[in-house]
Amino acid sequence: MSPDEPRAKEGRAPDIFTPGGWMPMRSHAGDDAVDFAIVGAGAGGATLACKLAEAGFSVVVFDAGPFWRPLDDFASDELEQQKLYWTDERVIAGDDPIALGGNNSGRGVGGSTVHFSMVSLRFRPEWLRSRSVLGYGFDWPIDYDDLAPYYDEVEEALKIAGPVRYPWGPPRKRYPYREHELNAAGLVLARGAERLGLPWAAVPLATVSAPRGKSPPCVYRGFCNFGCSTNAKQSALVVWIPRAIRAGAEIRDMAMAGRIELGAAGRVTGVHYHREGQWRFQRARNVVVAGYAIETPRLLLNSACSRFPHGLANGSGLVGTHLTTHSGPGVWARFDEEIRWYKGPPNMVLTEHWNYVDEGKDYHGGFAFMSQGPLPRAWAQIVSTSRKLWGEALRREMVAYNHMAGAVAVGETEPRPENRVEVIDEKDQYGLPIPRVVFSYSDNDRRLQRHATRVMGELMDAAGGRDPWTSQDTSHILGTCRMGSDPESSVVNADGRSWDVPNLWICDGSLFPTCGGVNPSLTIQALACRIGDRIAELASRNEL
Repeated sequence: MSPDEPRAKEGRAPDIFTPGGWMPMRSHAGDDAVDFAIVGAGAGGATLACKLAEAGFSVVVFDAGPFWRPLDDFASDELEQQKLYWTDERVIAGDDPIALGGNNSGRGVGGSTVHFSMVSLRFRPEWLRSRSVLGYGFDWPIDYDDLAPYYDEVEEALKIAGPVRYPWGPPRKRYPYREHELNAAGLVLARGAERLGLPWAAVPLATVSAPRGKSPPCVYRGFCNFGCSTNAKQSALVVWIPRAIRAGAEIRDMAMAGRIELGAAGRVTGVHYHREGQWRFQRARNVVVAGYAIETPRLLLNSACSRFPHGLANGSGLVGTHLTTHSGPGVWARFDEEIRWYKGPPNMVLTEHWNYVDEGKDYHGGFAFMSQGPLPRAWAQIVSTSRKLWGEALRREMVAYNHMAGAVAVGETEPRPENRVEVIDEKDQYGLPIPRVVFSYSDNDRRLQRHATRVMGELMDAAGGRDPWTSQDTSHILGTCRMGSDPESSVVNADGRSWDVPNLWICDGSLFPTCGGVNPSLTIQALACRIGDRIAELASRNEL
């Protein structure tokens, strides 16, 4: 079977090895209305599908990519694994265009969690009240206490491996699994942090450090960002999807959603999707959009109709706006000792010091930074694009690969209306208008990056590095359909429910009013768990 062929016929899952075993799927005919049609099987959609199916709802999940089989499809080959990324044509614009692909998108069941670096961090509580407490951004419509039990639920579901006492944030239960043994690249960051007086910790990771059912412990092969072929990584593909299927959900892979239909009563009636060479329609009593920060607004904008001429559920005019990303300045240095940083997960030690300290800054917001472990092809790309080295000069630099170490920040950016996702006239292979992604840093964003770069440079020097140099990048994309307490200033309410269309929901990173200075996957899944419980509660009161 080629990578381009469907992994499953409609109504039948492929053979996939998971901690939960092998499971058949229920099939829903297109003219049979389901309780929930969910577009997107990533961190948000897969988690919500599990929660809803386990609550007794009938659920169909659509994903534009394949239903991956990790033991067959995930290879130790950086080039071959580019198939995991969403690489359809998109237009990028702005003063600081965001590079799209491996670091911020996924195509296939599990979404980007099949190739994420497994970093699983909670939001600082004050970030959910960033306008009221910290004086910038927007307040979320929920508090940290609303999310805390769901952080617990997700960490337990993923069996997060982390330190006994994580030094930042409110008191919490210990992580389910012990922290991973630190690699040499992590120890370099720890050494530099200690010499500067900065606190550090092992990174809480969603890869098991001990056996879990049929998931063996991590073997530290280093291909985490290209798909885990041993199933040690606890992605949405191997955690939430099997539970959803066991509870009766159906997963339709290779199914590209193109339009959400709005009925005469002002409620959505289902989803038009393209699968096996033709357009089909799935009737649904509720539709959830979980395509992440580009595809979610794109689908809503492409679903414009007479009632919503500027995009479905876009009465506020905010669909697609206030896009944020995480800035990723990096500092790299050469060390006399052999590091061999490819051994182990790519991020093993971090400091969140500047996420929790507000004094001494000439900017608002925060950042964490982590040790790095790029594989050779990825490292060559960083070197060539950042230092403009090619040919023999690039080859000479690559000889030092095993002696390199570095740190990269996850830096907060401001939510601003001019940073946005819109659709243009150019069409993709399905005949759908493609997205245009516009992004520029603010002056505040740049000051934050300068501070992060300076601190990381000091740390590399303190650790014994020499010949330092810097790089620039971005990672996660968030916002564009933010949640809020007011229909005039947000797209959905605190439950992810559209203000304009009562049976339309959003459940992914596009909900984030602000992006914080940590990786977002844990928060996306915690929000999905909360939304699932809220939907069940609303249903029990006949309020859906």
